[in-house]
Amino acid sequence: MAHPTESVSLQDKNYFLVRRLHSLLGLVPVGAFLCVHLLTNATILAPGEAGGEFQKSIERIHALGPLLVPVEVVFIFLPLLFHSLLGFQIVFNSQSNAQQYRYGSNLRYTAQRTTGILAFLFIFYHIWQMHWFGKPVGGGAFELHGAAGAATGAMTTAVAIQQAWWIAPVYAIGVLSCVFHLANGLWTSLITWGITIRPESQRVAGYVCAAFGLVLAIAGMGALSGFRTFDVKSPPPVVTDGHADVTSHGH
Repeated sequence: MAHPTESVSLQDKNYFLVRRLHSLLGLVPVGAFLCVHLLTNATILAPGEAGGEFQKSIERIHALGPLLVPVEVVFIFLPLLFHSLLGFQIVFNSQSNAQQYRYGSNLRYTAQRTTGILAFLFIFYHIWQMHWFGKPVGGGAFELHGAAGAATGAMTTAVAIQQAWWIAPVYAIGVLSCVFHLANGLWTSLITWGITIRPESQRVAGYVCAAFGLVLAIAGMGALSGFRTFDVKSPPPVVTDGHADVTSHGH
């Protein structure tokens, strides 16, 4: 029979590994997907035909065909679920002393947990509103193609965001929460994994992660602005040979 101290050590060891997995999955694939997702959405700002570049970007993703769903489940939704559930456990089992001691580390810790909760709620809403998972319960507004081959990716996204005044602010808060959670999480992960040990390297990494987060925030807010101002009254283009053709679609 194992000695109690051996049992505790085994639990601590497993928890250490789980925390490392939690950190890793938050960066890859969840964090990497967030970068791709925000940068893809930012193509709505590209010059040329309305939403054309955004449509082409989404078409390339959907070119996976029947592999798209298992790829989403295995490499996005399951890692995201694991990271979120363990994150909630960390939040509920820990205490922050940011109110008593306003050191930068304590404030960042509180901000990291707060943005994690906000990000989870936003992602849940975003999936319901846009993804086909939400269709059975009144969501799933995004449609890649409409009738007669119309390219409706940008149109349906813009309509969903413009349908109520409060949706754009919710997206702004949600996207910025996701970006901060990733950028700050990357900085703390570099410390946790022993990559940045000295204060000087941590300071430099802080600047790099802040710049990284700023770029993502600009991309996210730019995309939101693009969909917020998108002309939803114009007819969507027709896709021919995988490309959007605005001239071939009649009113």
